[in-house]
Amino acid sequence: MARALLVLAFALAACSKPKTYAIPQESRDTFTSRCANCHGATGWGDGAGAANMTPKPRNYTDSAWQKTVTDEQLKKIIVEGGFATGKSALMPPNPDLQDKPDVVEGLVGIVRSFAK
Repeated sequence: MARALLVLAFALAACSKPKTYAIPQESRDTFTSRCANCHGATGWGDGAGAANMTPKPRNYTDSAWQKTVTDEQLKKIIVEGGFATGKSALMPPNPDLQDKPDVVEGLVGIVRSFAK
């Protein structure tokens, strides 16, 4: 019985491997030019543009927050902005990314990469 539980535990652990993301250069460039000014280059929400913002930009290194948000929610926020998704209106929409799913997926990957 103990052996069966151990095998089950290993099987479940193998199934819960973190998702890997392809991060195209365009996603990296987009993060640098649009996101890092507020969210910071390292995802702490401490970019130069964040100094006078209330509420402060999301700290992507917050592992508790990372567990509460789905990739689909992140994609929606990235494209539609904070106001349209019930978040801060200070998070601007990026409607030009609607037709660039690979770039949006890469941005989600960047956000996820900051998780501790």
